[in-house]
Amino acid sequence: MNSARKDHLSASSSEPLAVIIIGNGPSGICLSYLLSGYTPYLKPGAVHPHPLLQRKLTEAPGVSILDQDLDYLSEGLEGRCQSPVALLFDSLLRPDTDFGGNLESVLTWRCQKERAIPHMVLGRNLPGGAWHSIEGSTVTLSKGQWMGLPDLQVKDWMCKKRRGLRNSRATAGDIAHYYRDYVTKKGLGHNFVCGAVVTAVEWGTPEPGGSGSQDPSRLFQVSGFLTTQDQSPQPFSLCARNVVLATGTSDSPAHLDIPGEALPFVHHELSALEVATQTGAVTPASEPVLIVGAGLSAADAVLYARHYNVPVIHAFRRTVDDPGLVFNQLPRMLYPEYHKVHQMMREQSILSPSPYKGYLSLPEHRPLLFKEDRQAVFCDPQGGQKVFGVSLVLVLIGSYPDLSFLPGGGADLAMDPSQPLNGKRNPVDVDPFTYQSTRQEGLYAVGPLAGDNFVRFVQGGALAVASSLLKKETRKPP
Repeated sequence: MNSARKDHLSASSSEPLAVIIIGNGPSGICLSYLLSGYTPYLKPGAVHPHPLLQRKLTEAPGVSILDQDLDYLSEGLEGRCQSPVALLFDSLLRPDTDFGGNLESVLTWRCQKERAIPHMVLGRNLPGGAWHSIEGSTVTLSKGQWMGLPDLQVKDWMCKKRRGLRNSRATAGDIAHYYRDYVTKKGLGHNFVCGAVVTAVEWGTPEPGGSGSQDPSRLFQVSGFLTTQDQSPQPFSLCARNVVLATGTSDSPAHLDIPGEALPFVHHELSALEVATQTGAVTPASEPVLIVGAGLSAADAVLYARHYNVPVIHAFRRTVDDPGLVFNQLPRMLYPEYHKVHQMMREQSILSPSPYKGYLSLPEHRPLLFKEDRQAVFCDPQGGQKVFGVSLVLVLIGSYPDLSFLPGGGADLAMDPSQPLNGKRNPVDVDPFTYQSTRQEGLYAVGPLAGDNFVRFVQGGALAVASSLLKKETRKPP
């Protein structure tokens, strides 16, 4: 396998690729599918329930969606996403899902190899990306059906695997397996290089035969190494006319930046709690595990600890009823386990002592420092200090993308270059209908990096990029 990967890179490094995709999660997989010649058309006889969109779709019968004006098609659509193309593609794949319907996709897919664009997908993990790093029994936030990619519904795949959904949601393990299977079933594997760590992306390299420094067709150079189990890392260097960033935003956990955060009992990933319970380092008789944060990762940690009867102190800076708190935005019927955590947070903030044995909620508490003797010091809402003995600390307050392989860490690509790049608050500034960076031609960003934080909507970014690249490569002289 390692030899095959090395040969793949060596064979491709002799001449520029049209596209290199960095990241092999759902965004990268969907884009590879579209660049491999799989082309969406309106299904004959299909009628979209949105009358304006239906009228527009019938104006260009027989023309691929990739070849149509995405700006025009997406105009007037509304939904749970800010990206117009994401709403368009989601509406075509799942026409009435937000209204509780289950209409089939209005798209049909044709494999047209003559439309394929040569590309390579570089990923650290197996196809599926970070989904392979999530604890397998964790249930997805989105409905299982919303995790699917074009032309292979999750429910159909799970039926063949004799698996089932849990309250309409899937496990992370099943979804990771689905993405890996998708690449195989769609014949995309030859485009994927796993275990590839990108360390540098530079632009401005003249294309062979170009006309010097003013040549508009200058190349990106992508460098890195292949990880191996039995050998030293194998370096590689590739050139491409276009680069797509599809790395997600979960690479670098956010820190509190307080004294003691580097102590060995302070961690920033849920996996540390999993290891501690499995090795017996943390037990029901231990000092409490301190969980800092009020998002879904923190809630997952609370649920995990409660499952093993490990005592928990749960601290967060917001009030329980803050409208910005994610629990206040989730439908109760779909997410009963998260609403249970929210109920624990709320009732403990009102009642004393806690009605939940082994759980202590600390709303509006700010960590000040962690001590070597495993004590955590907090500032309470009144400005006073509180000290708690703990066995383990999990700081789960979000994450940032690792774009250290870009010049300047990619900071100048964000919508506000003066602030850290963040998928929710400060994503890469891209054209909404091509997803090309507004600051660097030929550089694209999809998925959470571009502000699309759910699998259901990342596919619209892939559609926009594929449409843009098809037009660009068609115009390129032979």
